[in-house]
Amino acid sequence: MKKNCNIIQIKGIRGLIIIGLIACCLFAGFIIFPGIVLMCIWNSLVKYATQIPNINIIQGTLLWGIIIVSYFIFRKEKLVVCVKSPQGLSEEELKAVFADIKKQANEDKIIQTMLKARETELKIKEDKEKSENINTK
Repeated sequence: MKKNCNIIQIKGIRGLIIIGLIACCLFAGFIIFPGIVLMCIWNSLVKYATQIPNINIIQGTLLWGIIIVSYFIFRKEKLVVCVKSPQGLSEEELKAVFADIKKQANEDKIIQTMLKARETELKIKEDKEKSENINTK
């Protein structure tokens, strides 16, 4: 199995909520917080100047964006972004991944309960069909 093959499994509403919270925290930590800091720095520096206006949080965030974009434009190392489709897994690697997923599913009590409920539902349907067939004969 490939060592760089990462599979992230999101289970149910709880997983979606956690992903949303992580995204909000990343957004607040890397975009909003530096914008607030730059807004405070700007406003404290322009206290003494009469012609320069104060800025609000949106303008502070825009200033942060300008600084970051300028950094990436003017730095010596170039940022290379490569977008391509991943190469496919070999047959053995796919079997190993699916075996691992099946093993995890067999250990999960919720999935096992759902499978048992489905099997019971199918048995009830079969018994109902058999009783209807016997009654029609």
